[in-house]
Amino acid sequence: MEILKINGLAKNFYLHNHGLEIKSCHNINLILNKGEFIGIVGPSGAGKSTVLKCINRSYLSTHGDIFYDSEAFGWINLATASEREILYLRNHEIGYVSQFLNVMPRTTAKEHVMNAIIDMGQNTEAAELNACEILSYFRLPENLWGIYPATFSGGERLRLNLAHAMIKNPRLLMLDEPTASLDDKTKILVKDMLIKLKDRNTSMIGIFHDIEFMEGVCDKVFNISDGAFLS
Repeated sequence: MEILKINGLAKNFYLHNHGLEIKSCHNINLILNKGEFIGIVGPSGAGKSTVLKCINRSYLSTHGDIFYDSEAFGWINLATASEREILYLRNHEIGYVSQFLNVMPRTTAKEHVMNAIIDMGQNTEAAELNACEILSYFRLPENLWGIYPATFSGGERLRLNLAHAMIKNPRLLMLDEPTASLDDKTKILVKDMLIKLKDRNTSMIGIFHDIEFMEGVCDKVFNISDGAFLS
């Protein structure tokens, strides 16, 4: 059963001061089934992250449709959905893991993870317990939990992003290089968590440079080059 259908997706960037138009991705077509994991590979600058950001609506697509089968709204086009609908879906159904961290400046690491599930209706006591469990799982040192993440290393920020996204058990999860900056032991923890999420019927799209890491996790692999999927 399909959960995501992308038809003719394209994203261009305009540098108005220089009169330039940059085509990041074009003619992207993809079907993701429920509980399926699709991996996307390709060289740097090929447009991999742009595809995920268009699905997450961090970027507004230039052309095309991104249809998502939502529990709250039924089939909805993420390319044209309202900001209110997108915000609801991010809070309740769609997760996104980036290599970069975007949190409120006065929010501690533990509060950042707790807020993810408080937004879904969980009480503060349960949210704190679950946040501590997943931060421990991803081996983020406890002495960092009460600190503002702006001071974290790249690996620490990525582990916090993973905890924040995965604690929700989202229906749709996008992962942009989720093992970058991680040591081998933590990579194994990420892989085990992805398998658990698949068992819970989470549908996922992930970008990886580590092809070996994807073995046994991804159901399909798409190769993107110059902004388009290779046949």
